[in-house]
Amino acid sequence: MSPHARTASLLTLGCLVAAALALLPSRPAAAQAPLLDTFGGPLGYGTNSLASNDDGSSEAIDLTPAFPGGLNFFGGPYTTAYVNNNGNITFNGPVYNYTPTPFPVADRPMIAPYWGDVDTRGGGYPDENAVTWELQPGVMAVTWHDVGYYSINDDRKMDFQMILRNALGCGMGDFDVEFRYQRCEWTTGDASGGSGGLGGTPAQAGFDAGNGTDFVEMPGSRTMAILDLCTTSNVGEPGIWRYTVRGGTVTCPDTGAPCDTGELGACGVGITQCVGRDEVCMPAGSSSPERCDGIDNDCDGMVDDGEDLCTAMEACIEGVCVPPCFEGGCAEGETCTDEGACIETACIDVTCGEGERCRGGTCVGACDGIVCPHGQQCFAGRCADLCEVLDCPDGEVCVDGACQPECPCYPCDEGETCGSDGACIPAGCDLTVCDPGFYCVEGECLDACDGAVCPEGQRCEAGACVDGPPPTPDAGVPPTVDAGPTGGPDAGGSTGGDGAASGIDGGVSREPPEPGCGCRAGGATPSPSWLAGLALLALAWRRRRR
Repeated sequence: MSPHARTASLLTLGCLVAAALALLPSRPAAAQAPLLDTFGGPLGYGTNSLASNDDGSSEAIDLTPAFPGGLNFFGGPYTTAYVNNNGNITFNGPVYNYTPTPFPVADRPMIAPYWGDVDTRGGGYPDENAVTWELQPGVMAVTWHDVGYYSINDDRKMDFQMILRNALGCGMGDFDVEFRYQRCEWTTGDASGGSGGLGGTPAQAGFDAGNGTDFVEMPGSRTMAILDLCTTSNVGEPGIWRYTVRGGTVTCPDTGAPCDTGELGACGVGITQCVGRDEVCMPAGSSSPERCDGIDNDCDGMVDDGEDLCTAMEACIEGVCVPPCFEGGCAEGETCTDEGACIETACIDVTCGEGERCRGGTCVGACDGIVCPHGQQCFAGRCADLCEVLDCPDGEVCVDGACQPECPCYPCDEGETCGSDGACIPAGCDLTVCDPGFYCVEGECLDACDGAVCPEGQRCEAGACVDGPPPTPDAGVPPTVDAGPTGGPDAGGSTGGDGAASGIDGGVSREPPEPGCGCRAGGATPSPSWLAGLALLALAWRRRRR
């Protein structure tokens, strides 16, 4: 006997819904993402299957043949799972519910490619109405192939698949999830307020931690738009949706981008994360003692305010501690201010926003015109290697001033190979050792200073910007030029921006370009305290490899 509580009132409501939906244009069957058929069994979807049923579930399935250490999914590790007829798998026990309960739900950890009222009693197995699964080393595949809906309706079909893959090289229990949708035609069973497969309470898809708090809900859940899973994607391939589970937490593609939390100063720095039903801006910056760096470090709405920001003989001017000047001691076109610092005369009455500087009487991005040496990034008008101060979490490695997942946990792009430190490097560079100030491309060592344009008052030497004017042409050092095809990092000269709110240009990226650097130009040599401040904003630029 099915656990369904079927009532005459629901059927009456279903008739009314059907009459209304009959006036709407029907959705054609969508065959967008072919299901993978390499798992054995009659159609290649697996050798294990549920008998034709309504609201049934499998016995406990031992996961250790595929995942010896179990799966870390908001807890665990889980070494058993249950395949539920109604479009999901669970870890604490079977689930018979046919109408999806809105996430989050307590005590029921669940991965649901399509939680709806599946009814496979229409027959036709294995060509249709089949719920099958297979475990292989490092893989679990579960397929709901051309399944109907309650009650024994076959006029509309759903054809979808869930594949779990062990994340080799990642933390114990980490895994990847892929949902594939080949046919999307119904949303609702007759006992969920629907009729003809539509209306009522539509299906739901996503992840539920089972703790009543944490969940990730896929677009369109519990609405008619759930049918769009066949034609949309989060990875640019219609019908395919991919997620990663690292440290027990679900991560969505294309998150980890910088965002503005709406708070003041450094507290406004955030990182996009997939939380619940939305992509939200989670705080990454926090309040810290004010420093002379052009940033509102203490989040009080004022930049470089307070005393003792510089030594007794220096003044904080536009984010830089500068020595005092005296009347007549400044260069042509500059004036000694009341604060005792030489600034451009045209900039005396100009007030620039946070992360900007005055040049010729006009406010510009502090990194405009600066191109840092390869491997360094521009911040507050200075060039530094953020990897020296950035502490990446487990499973990630710092490359070009940003944390990114280690390989082989994530595959490298074409033309790259996985280095011993977990970073993807150009092919041919795994056996090449370059001298300091040089970097490798296709097995060849190139000068990191080629194409560099250091901040005013600095020159590029041994792959770093140091104090001092550029060398004269007869000094035997070629003038800096655009690095061109070598792909030297752009410090944001073409975009500029706010160093506190817009982030840092991390250099060469394997992803589509991210927003540029917002910095402040200055000639002071970076100090340890200044470098420590870089780590805060660097967190907002965690690049994610696809």
